[in-house]
Amino acid sequence: MREIAELLIEEVRDPRLELVSISGVAMNADMSVARVMYTLGGDAKRLADAAAAFEQANGFLRKSLGKRLRVKYLPELRFARDEFLEDMVYGHPST
Repeated sequence: MREIAELLIEEVRDPRLELVSISGVAMNADMSVARVMYTLGGDAKRLADAAAAFEQANGFLRKSLGKRLRVKYLPELRFARDEFLEDMVYGHPST
């Protein structure tokens, strides 16, 4: 989680990922998939742009993580917005 956050700050130059916070990482049972949860405020377009930017940066982030972590197998990265945490911080959308 920390390494991905540092990569976003230090190396990813996509303005669509500015002010994104990594809120957690969950691995599946066989450690082949890492679900990376992130938070980001904004309207629907901003959220869609960030999701597209994560999709585009996925290969770069995975390659960079492999260099930093030096692990034998690096999991597939799947990015998902952490709506639960956003609801707690920003308030529920229906309020």
